[in-house]
Order: sequence, then structure tokens, then C-alpha cells
Amino acid sequence: MALPYTKRGVTHLPPPLVLVLLYFVLILIGAIALKVPFATAIPITWSEAIFTATSALTVTGLIVLDTSADFNLFGQIVIICLIQLGGLGLMTFAVLILSMLGLPVGFTQNLYLREDLNQTSASDLFSLTKMILRVVLLCEIVGAALLALVFIPEFGWREGIWQSFFHSISAFNNAGFSLFPDSLSHWVGNPVVNIIVPLLFIIGGLGFTVVSDIWRIHNWRQFSLHTKLMLVGTIVLLIWSTLTFAAMEWTNPATLGGLDWATKLWASWFQAASTRTAGFNTVDIGGMTDSTTLMFMLLMVIGAGSSSTGGGIKVTTFIVLVLATLAFFKRRPTVDIFGRRISADQVMKVLALVMVTLSLILTSLFAMLIFHEGAFLDLAFEAISAFGTVGLSRGVTDQFDPIGRIIMIFIMFIGRVGPLTIGFLLAAQKPKRISYPTGTIYLG
Repeated sequence: MALPYTKRGVTHLPPPLVLVLLYFVLILIGAIALKVPFATAIPITWSEAIFTATSALTVTGLIVLDTSADFNLFGQIVIICLIQLGGLGLMTFAVLILSMLGLPVGFTQNLYLREDLNQTSASDLFSLTKMILRVVLLCEIVGAALLALVFIPEFGWREGIWQSFFHSISAFNNAGFSLFPDSLSHWVGNPVVNIIVPLLFIIGGLGFTVVSDIWRIHNWRQFSLHTKLMLVGTIVLLIWSTLTFAAMEWTNPATLGGLDWATKLWASWFQAASTRTAGFNTVDIGGMTDSTTLMFMLLMVIGAGSSSTGGGIKVTTFIVLVLATLAFFKRRPTVDIFGRRISADQVMKVLALVMVTLSLILTSLFAMLIFHEGAFLDLAFEAISAFGTVGLSRGVTDQFDPIGRIIMIFIMFIGRVGPLTIGFLLAAQKPKRISYPTGTIYLG
């Protein structure tokens, strides 16, 4: 990444810094829009407005206010617009606007778009952007139409249509915002809700490059290595987490214990699909056992796919970490999978990402424990949920004082912008002029 330089009096900022500034400015605009009197049903503080705007733009879903009761229609529209911008990607949205206006997309904009989409090349990004728009519109419209089959009969045409679109957009963008105080718990056994909503956030969480491969190729052998790893990893995680959640919560009266067996299966599937990215729930998250809570924390750290609407360290990062560990124990000098070799620099990137992630989570949790009283497990769960931009909560988010909210805002912001983006922004690239001899250290 090139350092900032000045040309003709104009400072050219590196793409990571531009994205950070864009998110920061849009959060402020969103907070101002939410703070106006006609956006809320009750007066709200600046900390509540900034927290809500950050949670929406970072597609997290943690709330300190009741989205349905405390925000009127205008406030809800602001929230859903922030969710759409955050999920689609700010530069992706900007390039779409420029193209619709017939304005050219220059090299600099392509660099910013590449950074926003987490791509390694700036070539053919415009085609990817147009495909993203088609997929987003198709999924959200179809999802809203199907959810309307549930919401319109129960709430009427006007309210039912709005709730259908709101939850479809929130689900596809893995935001977790809901217009119901108990999320989607009222429909814990409803097949339509339990199929459509998870499908929306699974597609959104796969990543736009994976969706692009599936859209264009339709052939497993021709899929890229990234697509293969994402599809296999997602399926394995879904099956494992569904079965594990069902086994550990089957008799828990606070979650699955009082449900019939079919509803228990629906609830297990929904929670397993939602945990890594989405933030919706159909059972009481605060009522889960400690073992299930720990499993959820692991899944939230793993997160969704690269260049997706979800957060976390990403599924492919976790897979490469596992493959590198297995390769070490098998005394293999390289990491190979699906007939392809994962380069050493990608393995180094994985190690850096995991280390930065653990450092951010532990530092933030340490700060929360200092400034906010609460159970360790609850605070750790909230911190990891914020970093993974998941939005699941054990019911303590609205209890944070202003300092606690600032810490949570920081975690959500870093979780969406990306730990490596911050790392690349802070790291100075200096060419090495001296090569040192290899040394030996003792590990383990």
C-alpha cells in the first residue's frame, strides 16, 4: 500500500483510510438523522443515536433502544438505509450511483472499491459490482414477498409489507435488526420464517465473490478455491452447530425444553445459521447454558465469508488456520487443498488477522471489565458479538453506561472496517536493505 502523497496540492489518501473516514462520516450523518425529533417516538441521547447508527451501518444489530417502539417510520427508514449501505459496501454503492449517472469510474475509485470488496485485483470490479446489485435486489425482493405471506395476514397490508421489507433487508445484510422486541421468537416454529430468513443471511454471508461464481459458472470443478472452501466450510459449520445446539439445549427449559420436537429442530437450525453473522434469534439467548454460549462465541469469531455482509475473521481464514496446523503436525512444508496450494503470504496474513483479532477482543473486554460491572461471560459474549458484527445479546447491551457504549461502538466499527485494514493503515512499508542469517528459537 502506497503512503499518502501530495500532487498539485491535493492529498491522496490510502484506500483503507478513505474507507475508515467514509464509515465515520456516514455514522455521524446517520446519528444526526436519528436525533431529529420526528425520527423517534421519545427523546433520545446522542450516545443512543450514535450507537444505533454505528450498529446499523456496521450491520451488527446490537440495540440500546427498541427499534419498533422508540423509532417511528422515518427513524426506521434511516436505520434500514444505513443497513443497506453498510451491507452493500459504501464504495460499491458509490460506484453504482456514478454508473447510473453516466459518470466515469476512475482508477482511484477502483482502488477504493477493491479495498471495500476485499479483492486482490482491481480488474473487472465493475462487472462484479453490477452482479452484486442484481443479487441484492433479487434476494431482498423475493425474501420480502415470501415473508409477506406471514406478516400481512397477521398485521395487515400496510404494516405487513413494511415489516416484510425491513426484515428481508436486515436479514440479507446480516444486520439482525428486528421490529419486534423479542426478535423473531414469535415464529419459532413457523416454516416460512425459519427457511426464508436463514437463506437470506446465508446467501449474504457467503460473500459476493462466491455468489458471483455460482451465478456465472454452475460447475463445481470450475469454481475458484475460495468458493469451494466457503461452500464446504459453511455447510460443515451449519450441520455441526445445528446438531450441537440441539444436543446441548434439548432439555433446557429456558430455550428448547418447552417446545415440541419439530419446533426444537427448527429453532436449532435457525440459531445455528444465525449465530455466525445475522443476530436474529427465535429463543432466549440469555437462557442458554454456558457450554452453548461458549460455542456461540466461537462461531461469532469465525463469522461469515470475505467480501460478504457478515463479519468475523471469516470462514476461509479459519479453514486456512486449521489446514496450516494440520500441515505442521503432518510435517508438510506446504498447505494444499482441492488440488491447489495456499501461498505462504496468505498463511502469514491469516496468522496476522487472528493475532490482531484476539488482541482487539481481549483489550476491549479488559476495558469493559474495568469500566462496567457485569458477569464475565455476558460481557465477553457482547464484545465478541460486537466484533463479529453479529448482534446477538444476552440482554446487557442496554445496561452499558456511556463509556461502555463507546467501547462497544469502537468494537463494532473495527469489526466492520476490518482488523487488517487498520493494521495495513498503521503499518509503514519500508524496504529491507539488510538480510540477516537464520536464527533458531525454541517453540512450544
